[in-house]
Amino acid sequence: MTGRVRTGHCVAALACAAALFLAGCDKEKGVPPPSNPVVQVIEAVQRDVPVYMEWVGAMDGNINAAIRPQVTGYLVKQNYREGDLVKKGQLLFEIDPRTFQAAVDEATGIRAQKVARLETTTANLARVKPLAEKNAVSQKDLDDATGAYQSAKAELEAADANLKTARLNLGFTQITSPITGIAGIAKAQLGDLLSPSGGELTTVSAVDPIKVYFNISEQEYLKIATAASSAGKTAQDVPLDLILVDGSIYGHKGKVSVLNRQVDVATGTFKVASLFPNPNNLLRPGQFGRIRATMKTVKGALLVPQRAVTEMQGKFLLAVVGADNKVDIRPVVVGERIGSDWLIAQGLKPGEKVIAEGTQKVRPGMTVEAKPFVAAAPAAGAPGKAASAPAAPAAKE
Repeated sequence: MTGRVRTGHCVAALACAAALFLAGCDKEKGVPPPSNPVVQVIEAVQRDVPVYMEWVGAMDGNINAAIRPQVTGYLVKQNYREGDLVKKGQLLFEIDPRTFQAAVDEATGIRAQKVARLETTTANLARVKPLAEKNAVSQKDLDDATGAYQSAKAELEAADANLKTARLNLGFTQITSPITGIAGIAKAQLGDLLSPSGGELTTVSAVDPIKVYFNISEQEYLKIATAASSAGKTAQDVPLDLILVDGSIYGHKGKVSVLNRQVDVATGTFKVASLFPNPNNLLRPGQFGRIRATMKTVKGALLVPQRAVTEMQGKFLLAVVGADNKVDIRPVVVGERIGSDWLIAQGLKPGEKVIAEGTQKVRPGMTVEAKPFVAAAPAAGAPGKAASAPAAPAAKE
């Protein structure tokens, strides 16, 4: 038992001796103490920045004309190339016209018969009238002649109507575009039996200007309306930008054309339609984009990256590096988020350096080694800046 205790004391003594020896060696080698933490800083710069709001929008034709057959017959010809621009009145499809031409010919012949009968009854009435005035014929003869004339006249009018109907149906075999626009893919093939109840053949969409639909909340609507009213304008006067899916900003400004009359009770939003010029037909129905409305421009705004701002118990904090490289953790009042930056309303001065990378390493009063902040390169194909968010709450005192 005593031997085991002595052995344990010996092991502990050897460990202590080894530690002292290593410490002495480190001193002899001159190992430096731990260095100051390295952080990346960015200088707060004052500039004018726009404050905007964004929504996801879906594009649609300004007018979408569904092309449908109006008579029953076999499709014999397609006269346009799918996806091309077609003019108003341009021939798109042809239905076999032979049956309808035969109906026109028949109606024309029947009308000729009715014309001949009317001419006969008219001449007969013209002869009977003078004789009836001289009592050379009976009143019944006059009534019969008058009735025959009126009947022939009515039959001719019916024949005229039938002929017009037959010609109209023949014209419906030539299916034309009612508007100028982009014609879609045909939904019927040559030889198909078409009928008015058989569905549409294609759709032609007028895309210049193109319509973009998006939804805004009640709060956003009130904010836009208030901002426009303060500038002596209406919500329809607020200029709009369109950001395409590749992150580029479309080269033409848009405007609000329709604000729905009421809020959708299911979503609590207004449906808005905007119009954008589309002279080269670049934009097509079904595409998506982001609609951006600039609400105001903040003069002399101080911006810092969002990653530099820390929120703690309802307060927003910044780590500021002074000229002596010492860290000052201070509360600030933030405004809107502009893209990937925060707008600092109070608590920061122009030219001060803010830690954008390495805030988790520092404490108040700590000395650091400051290096310029280098933002990470965006991933290939990544979209542009994110949408502006609503203003953040001010820091509580």
